[in-house]
Amino acid sequence: MTPRNPTLEQHRSVQGGGGGHTVRMERIGGYLVERRLGEGGMGTVYLARTRGGRAVAVKVAKTELAADAVFRERFRSEVEAARAVGGFHTAPVVDADVEGALLWLATAYIPGPTLAARLAAEGAMDEPQLRALAAALAEALESIHSCGLVHRDLKPGNIIMAADGPRVLDFGISRAVESTRLTATGTAFGTPGFLAPEQALGNDVTGAADVFALGAVLVAAAGGSAWGEGTPMGLMYRSVHEQPDLAAVPAALAGLVARCLAKDPADRPTPTELLDVLTDEAPAPAPTEAPYAPAMMSPPAHTPVPPVAPVPPVAPASPVAAAPLPPYPAAPPPQAAQGFGPPVPYPLPEVELTDGQARVAVTATGVVLQVAGAAADFEWAEIAHIGRTRRGHHLTVTVRLWDDGVYDCELNARRSARVTEWLARLDFVLGRYAPR
Repeated sequence: MTPRNPTLEQHRSVQGGGGGHTVRMERIGGYLVERRLGEGGMGTVYLARTRGGRAVAVKVAKTELAADAVFRERFRSEVEAARAVGGFHTAPVVDADVEGALLWLATAYIPGPTLAARLAAEGAMDEPQLRALAAALAEALESIHSCGLVHRDLKPGNIIMAADGPRVLDFGISRAVESTRLTATGTAFGTPGFLAPEQALGNDVTGAADVFALGAVLVAAAGGSAWGEGTPMGLMYRSVHEQPDLAAVPAALAGLVARCLAKDPADRPTPTELLDVLTDEAPAPAPTEAPYAPAMMSPPAHTPVPPVAPVPPVAPASPVAAAPLPPYPAAPPPQAAQGFGPPVPYPLPEVELTDGQARVAVTATGVVLQVAGAAADFEWAEIAHIGRTRRGHHLTVTVRLWDDGVYDCELNARRSARVTEWLARLDFVLGRYAPR
C-alpha cells in the first residue's frame, strides 16, 4: 500500500524496500492518525480514529502559530464557541487541546467530496439543486450565528457534500462575536472571491459576511464566478467596488443571490430570512403515485358467488415420469408479496483478495488495503475512483479519494489464471458499489 500523495512525516511514515513495508502511526491526543486530509493557512487536517474505531478529523495548528500568545488566546475562544454549534449541517467539535505545545481541534469526520470536488467532477448545479444547497447552508449559518460565531471562510472547499446533505466545516479562522478582537487591524482572514467588502478591507465583520460568502458560493455552484478570475488583490478589489457577475445563476434565484452579495451588510438577508424566502418559493413536489385506497376485506353481502364446477379425479403420476425440480436460480429471487412472509435475506456481495502479504477487501461499506499488517480503511463516500491494473501475474488495485489522495496495493497471484479469477470476482463487486 503506497500513498502517492505526501503524507504527514511527523505522524506517519510508509517505507518500502526488500519486498516488505513498515508503517508507523502515531497519536494526536488519544487519536490514532491514519492520513492527511488537507492543509490550509492555519494548519493541517488529519483523518484519525478513536480507540473504539470512530473516525474524527483532527486539525493541528502550525507550529509558528501555536507559539504566538495572541493566536493561542484566539484559538481558545474559538474552540469554546465552536463546541456550542449544533444542527444538522455542521461537524460537531468532539475534543480539543488549547493548552499543550501542539494545538489541535477534533470534529466528527464527515465522509464525502467537498462542493469544489463535486463541481469539478459533475459540473454546475441546476436550479432545484442550487435551492437545496442554499437552504442547507442558510440553516448551517443560522446555527453558527446563534452561538455568536462567524465562520469567516465559507467556500466550496469548506463544504462537504455528505450523504445526508451539505455540511459546513472548518471553524479554524472564525471568531466569537462577543470576544475581544484579537486579530490585528487591517488583517483580512478568508479566501479572495468569497470575502465580503468589509472583510477584504480588514474591518470588523458580522454574520452578514458569511451571507455574502454564501452568495458567492451559489454563483460558483451555478458554474460562474461572482468576481471573475485573477489575482487575490484583483478579486478583493472587484468585490469592494464592482457588481457581481450573475450570468450563470438561474433567473428565479438571481435576485436572492444579488441581495446576498450587497455591498452594505445591512442590505443582506439574514440566514433566517433566506430560509423563509427559499421555503416560500420552493415548488411543491408533484405526486409520484395515486393516493392509497384501502382494499375491501370481503365482497359485499349482495355479491353473488358463482358455483364451483367439480374437478374430475386425476390419476397419480408414475414416479418414473415425474419431472425433476428446477435448480435454484443463481440470482436471488424477487421478494415475496406482502402478506406471504418476510423476504429471504441474501448476503451482500463482497470480495477479499490476498497473497499472504498484501490484502484487498471490497464490501458494501468500502475498501480496505493492507500490507504487512498495516491497513487503511476507505469508506465509499470518500472514494472518487477505483482502478485495477494487471501486469503479468501481479494485480494492482488503486484507490483515488476525493481529497486527491491516491493509494496502491499490489498483489502477487503467482499464476496468470489466478489473476483472471481475481479480476472476475473484483469486477463483479466493484460493479455493484464503485462510483461511476
